[in-house]
Amino acid sequence: MHKKPMGKPVEKAQNFWGTTWRLLKYMKNQLFAIILVMVVAITAQILQINTPKILGEATTAIFEGVMKGTAMEKAGIAMQHWPIDFEKIGHILLIVSLMYIGSAVLTFIQRIIMNYMSQRTVYNMRKQMKYKMKTVPVSYYDTHSNGDIISRAINDMDNISSTLQQSLMQLVTSVVQIVGTLWLMLTISWKLTLIIVLTVPLSMIAVGFIAPTSQKNFGKQQKHLGLLNNQVEENYAGQNVIKSFNRENQTIEKFEEENEKLYQASWKAQMASGIMMPIMAFISNLSYVAVAIVGGMEVTHGQISLGNVQAMLQYTTSFSQPISQLANLANTIQLTIASAERVFQVLDEKDMTDDPSGLPVEDNPKGLIEFQHVKFGYDDAPILMEDYNLTVKKGEMTAIVGPTGAGKTTIINLLERFYDIKGGSIRLNGKDTRDMKREELRSHFAMVLQDTWLFSGTIWENLKYGREDATDEEILAAAKAAHVDDFVEQLPQGYQTVLDESASNISQGQRQLLTIARAFVANPEILILDEATSSVDTRTEIQIQHAMNKLLENRTSFVVAHRLSTIQDANQIIVMNHGSIVETGTHANLLKKNGFYADLYNSQFEGNVSMD
Repeated sequence: MHKKPMGKPVEKAQNFWGTTWRLLKYMKNQLFAIILVMVVAITAQILQINTPKILGEATTAIFEGVMKGTAMEKAGIAMQHWPIDFEKIGHILLIVSLMYIGSAVLTFIQRIIMNYMSQRTVYNMRKQMKYKMKTVPVSYYDTHSNGDIISRAINDMDNISSTLQQSLMQLVTSVVQIVGTLWLMLTISWKLTLIIVLTVPLSMIAVGFIAPTSQKNFGKQQKHLGLLNNQVEENYAGQNVIKSFNRENQTIEKFEEENEKLYQASWKAQMASGIMMPIMAFISNLSYVAVAIVGGMEVTHGQISLGNVQAMLQYTTSFSQPISQLANLANTIQLTIASAERVFQVLDEKDMTDDPSGLPVEDNPKGLIEFQHVKFGYDDAPILMEDYNLTVKKGEMTAIVGPTGAGKTTIINLLERFYDIKGGSIRLNGKDTRDMKREELRSHFAMVLQDTWLFSGTIWENLKYGREDATDEEILAAAKAAHVDDFVEQLPQGYQTVLDESASNISQGQRQLLTIARAFVANPEILILDEATSSVDTRTEIQIQHAMNKLLENRTSFVVAHRLSTIQDANQIIVMNHGSIVETGTHANLLKKNGFYADLYNSQFEGNVSMD
C-alpha cells in the first residue's frame, strides 16, 4: 500500500488575513493575558534598548576625566588621583544592572504567559478537532487519507503552537526594538542615524533575493525527505517480498536516486539559508564602520560625545538584528497561517445530519430489521439501490456475497448509519433508524471484520472494549468461548500482555480470535461478521470457524461471505455486483435461477473468481 509522503512543500494560505483573524479570535478569552504580555514585552524592550545610551554616559564620564587629567598633567598641576567621577560611573552601572535584570525578569514572565496562552489556544483547537472527527460523516474518512488527517491534527497544530509561543512575541519585540532603537538614535545624532538607516534597503534587497530561493529549496528538501521516509518505511515493511522477488538491487537504486535528490535539495537549502546571516552581518558591519569613522570625526570636532558614539555603535547591531528576524518570520508566519487554514478546513466540514424520517413506528413489524423501498447511492455516484426490500427476522442469518469490489460493505454502511438512505426506510424493531441516535442504533450491533483492529494496551483491556461494564467472569467466559484462553495462557504476562501498535506481537489468527471474543463480551443483538480466514493455518481456521459458529447461535447476523460453501444454510443471501444488489434469495432458490449467484458458486469451485 502506498502512503502519502510525510514531508510537504511550504504552502501559502489562500485567505491569509481572514485565517489570521480567525486564529486570533481563538485568543479572545485571554484578552487580559494578551494585554499583559504586550505591556511586559514592550517594557522589557524599552529597558533593553535604553542601556547602550546610559552606558555611553559612563564612557563619556571616563573619557572626560582622562582628558581633564591629561590637561592637568600638562599644566603641571599635582593630582592625588585622576579626576574621574567614579561615584557617577558606579551609579550608572547600578542603574544599567538593574535594567538588565528587570529586562531578563520581564522576558521570563513574558515567555511563561505566552507559553500558557499558546498551549491553551492549541488545546482548544485540538479539542474542537477531536470532537469534529466524531461529528463528520464517514464519507469524510472515505475521501481523505489517514496521513492527511493525522498531519492536520499533529504537524499543523504544532506549527500553530510554535508560532504563537515564539514567533508572535518575536514579531512584537522586533517591531518595538526597531521603533525604539530608531527613536533613541535620533535623540543622539540624526546624521549617524541616517547612515544606519541607509543600510536597510541593502538588507531588504538581500532578503528579497535569498529568502525565496531558501524557501523553494526547503520545500524541495521536505518533499524529498518525505518521499525517502516513505520509501524506507515501505521497504522495511515489505522486506520478505523484496527478497523473495530478488528486488534488492532495484530497491537500493531507487533509494540512492531519492537520496541523491534529497542531498541536492538539502545542501542548496542550507547554503541559501546559511548565506543570509553572513550577508546581513556584512551589511551591518558596513554601517558599523561608517558610524565609527563619522562618529570619530565628530568627536574630534566636539560635535558629539564619545559615549554617544559608543551607544550608536551598539544600536547599529540592535537595529539590523530585528530586521533579519522579521525577514525570517515572514516565511514562518506564512507557513503557520497555511497550517491554520488546513485545520479550519476540517472544522468547517459539514456535520452528520439527523433529519427525522417522519414515519410512524410500526407496532407489529414483520421482522427485526426491514428494508422498505430503500433507495441509495453514494454522493456524486449512480444509484445503487432502487426500491429495495428485505425482511430479516430475529435469529436469522443474512449472507452478503459478491466478487472483489462488488460493494459488500454498502449494506453494513446502511445498517450502522454510516451513510443515510435517499429514499424509503430501514427499520429496527419497527422504528426507522433515522429516528434513533446513532449511538443508540449501534449499541444493537457488534462487528467482527477481516481487518482486525486492536489498540495498544493489554489483551484484557482490548476484550473489555466490547462492553466497559462487563464483569471479569463475563470477559473470561467470552475468552474461553472464542478459544482466546488457549493461547493467552501460554503468554508470560497472560491477559496483561501489552499489544503493540499493530498487535504484531501476536499472530493474525490470534488477533481474529480476540475480535471474536470482544464481540462475545459485547453480546450484541445483531452481529456483522466478515468470516475471512484465508490468512491463517488450518488449526487456527477451525478454531475461528468454531468460535464464529458459536457466536452466531440464536443471533441475528449479517455475514460477509468469502467462501460460498459456508453460507449455504443462510436464511437469505444478498448478491452484489458493481456496487448494486443484483439478486436476493436462499441458496437453493438462487441456484435454480441460474443467474449471477449460480455463476459465482460454480466458478468459485473452479477457482476462477476471488471473493476476498
